[in-house]
Amino acid sequence: MERNEILVGKKPLMSYVLAVITQLSESDGEVVIKARGKTISKAVDIAQIVKNKFAKEAKIGEVKIGTEELEAKEGGKINVSTIEIPVKK
Repeated sequence: MERNEILVGKKPLMSYVLAVITQLSESDGEVVIKARGKTISKAVDIAQIVKNKFAKEAKIGEVKIGTEELEAKEGGKINVSTIEIPVKK
């Protein structure tokens, strides 16, 4: 994982918002919010909160969507959707 990436998981939404704002202020001006599966909607919410409430000068870059093939717990493979949302100063 790169330094300027935020991987969205089970933590509260505002934890990720704070992490994005912190990374934006410390990094070269770009942070990538990454999520997969059920956390994709949370990633979109994080990007919108950062842009509209905390860093009004921030811009959302080109959003990338995709699919990853993972091993299922029961055996076999499953497809999981992914998203990457770049936020720039």
